[in-house]
Amino acid sequence: MTVARRVLGQTGINISCIGLGTTKFGRNQEVKYPSGFSLPEDKEISALLDRAQSLGINLIDTSPAYGSSEQRLGRLMRNRDDWVICTKVGEEFLGGKSFYDFSSGYVQKSIERSLRDMQTDYLDVVLVHSNGRDAHIIDSTDCLPTLLKLKEKGLIKAIGMSTKTVDGGLKAVEVSDVVMVTYNPSSTADEVVINRAEKLGKGVLIKKALNSGHVNDTAMSVDDCIRFALHPNGVSSVILGTIDEGHLRQNAAALQ
Repeated sequence: MTVARRVLGQTGINISCIGLGTTKFGRNQEVKYPSGFSLPEDKEISALLDRAQSLGINLIDTSPAYGSSEQRLGRLMRNRDDWVICTKVGEEFLGGKSFYDFSSGYVQKSIERSLRDMQTDYLDVVLVHSNGRDAHIIDSTDCLPTLLKLKEKGLIKAIGMSTKTVDGGLKAVEVSDVVMVTYNPSSTADEVVINRAEKLGKGVLIKKALNSGHVNDTAMSVDDCIRFALHPNGVSSVILGTIDEGHLRQNAAALQ
């Protein structure tokens, strides 16, 4: 059983149709999952990464907002060039609270830290971690222009935004390489963003395909929700966060 791969828009980056979300690698406070959990031990993360690779999963989704996720990936991820790393800028999580900074200086420091923490000299994809004011971030901050300069220096291969509004998503696909949107049976408003991205040849990543673990709120199974999220033309991959090897295997099996 091997997860198929798709090209991420016009970036030339081949990614698995399922990406491994790593929020739970480093953060268990102020999260929206239906039940609490303990952070996994290093050996458990190593085993999960090995299992992901054995299933053909090469996309890792992380963020400075995910607590110690980046640092743990840097310690535990082997064969860095076998992985496609998608991380973010804009949101920090410190002292149990999130805060946001989209200034050029912050973005520069955040990227330098991500490179250092994950022990790599390049990042495949960097997304703006929106606070909900997508259009304001695009129109009135230096966040995306700064990422573009870092891309031109070769530190980043592709840039984009993890959006929270339809208008923001439509703006993001016009000015960047990749957009990450929410898409599941109970939240389909971003379908217009997916369609626009496909028309422009931009990459699309799906978040919250299982509604942050609340999939039982719909009449569809986990497998059906995964297939639903991957169905629209233009979608490259669905990000599914887990620290359970069994869940990872089941998610991969949904595509068979």
